[in-house]
Amino acid sequence: MSTVEQGTQARTNGAGTSTIPVDNPATGATIGHIPNLDREGVGELVARARAIQPSWEALGYDGRGAVMVEMRAWMSRNRERIIETVSEENGKTWEDALLGELLYNLDALGFWAKKAAKYLADEKVRPHSPFLLGNKLVQRYRPFGVVGVIGPWNYPLTNNFGDAIPALMAGNTVVLKPSSLAPLTSLLIAEGLRESGLPEDVFLVATGSGDTGSALVDFADFVHFTGSTEVGKKVMAQAAETLTTVTLELGGKDPMIVCADADVERAANCALFYSMQNGGQTCISVERAYVEEPVYEDFVSRVAAKARELRQGVPRGPGSVDVGAVTYPEQAELIERHVRDAVEKGAKVLVGGARNDADGGIFFQPTILRDVDHSMEIMTEETFGPTLPIMRVRDADEAIRLANDSRYGLDSSVFTRDLEKGERLARRVQAGATCVNDCLVNYLALEVPFGGMKESGIGARHGPKGIQKYCQTQQIMVTRFAPKKEIHFFPYRKRVTNGLGRALGLLYGRRGGRG
Repeated sequence: MSTVEQGTQARTNGAGTSTIPVDNPATGATIGHIPNLDREGVGELVARARAIQPSWEALGYDGRGAVMVEMRAWMSRNRERIIETVSEENGKTWEDALLGELLYNLDALGFWAKKAAKYLADEKVRPHSPFLLGNKLVQRYRPFGVVGVIGPWNYPLTNNFGDAIPALMAGNTVVLKPSSLAPLTSLLIAEGLRESGLPEDVFLVATGSGDTGSALVDFADFVHFTGSTEVGKKVMAQAAETLTTVTLELGGKDPMIVCADADVERAANCALFYSMQNGGQTCISVERAYVEEPVYEDFVSRVAAKARELRQGVPRGPGSVDVGAVTYPEQAELIERHVRDAVEKGAKVLVGGARNDADGGIFFQPTILRDVDHSMEIMTEETFGPTLPIMRVRDADEAIRLANDSRYGLDSSVFTRDLEKGERLARRVQAGATCVNDCLVNYLALEVPFGGMKESGIGARHGPKGIQKYCQTQQIMVTRFAPKKEIHFFPYRKRVTNGLGRALGLLYGRRGGRG
């Protein structure tokens, strides 16, 4: 996206008092500038979104869905432009942009267009209380109004626009605050939505610094945040001041357990790909592996050999490199610190282990470590980079204990040829999701809610809960058959009160009575 195009997008989305440069982390080149919206600018965007929301809601599911389906066609036609924008501002490979970003959103647009009406349909409920017999009881879902989506830099499409799709289909308008490191994709998506028939002001992009996101928390009616646990806690504390509802998808330290009876070749291939995919900058990447002793050496040998063949560098089109850049400069320093800490405490680096900055970009070598333990930061704190520490364990019980020895609980995986055993082990892992003989692809199961345990988040995306969260519930009760005056109305009478007491005793006083 050219700087001129960015300027056009920015003018339609508000003005800032200053601008922020956007750099390509793989080359260091500045590829554009964005407005740094101040608090007043964010407030103006939210006001515009709030004014148009009733008419957007009034379109109904079919009307809103038609826009989503048209947007899917637009994204398919403009896929190379989208992939190039994502790759340039994020530093990821074309394949990571194609499979991890474009594919997800193409699928999600159709999914939510089809499922929204079903997931948000009025729910008729049969009252259990004998005092409500004959009454009609309905639970309905109504949109919050303006949803603020605060997205991360590692997935400028999937975890930004991807979280806006169900909010829009629920009848909300959306103000999206992308990371200042990777905002251009969101501006491109805004352009596509307008060309796809989305009414003006239904989807707006608030570019800027952390202060811009903070202002959005104050103004929006609902906030969905994806990012670090530390920042997520601040968002939640701030939202509490205005009693604004939030959902949070936060950090992860996702474990992989490899049993002695696993298909070691399959496990090794999955471990390498899902720890290095997107440069390891995925909340549900494999961040640590626990391998049973009988297959430990074989597994380590296979992973290390495969890692040595990986190509890293500036993404220059399809098939050019396997591992791209580190998007956030401070992240490279954290990765370096974790690896250094592990080595100082006895870990052995088999592959990589150092920064690989070249062409003005930010890179860290694909890194495989063995002989690690929980005294090391790389096994307990989120690294978020192209690293895979592999720990030897005696058995599956020890692996489960260590996997659960974490403040995080987002995704996880278990590898074994015994599928029943794999499911039993999966049920013991303290994580929002567990794959057996696979990793990460569970994110594509849009029918099932996905969210974290512990400090990995609150709430969920996907499934019925993934769109119902963008709505307030309203209970409607209709009394269809009623006398002029109920028996319990004023004035109170002793005879009536005593009679009601006896009735309650008959109804609830017996064991096994009405619940």
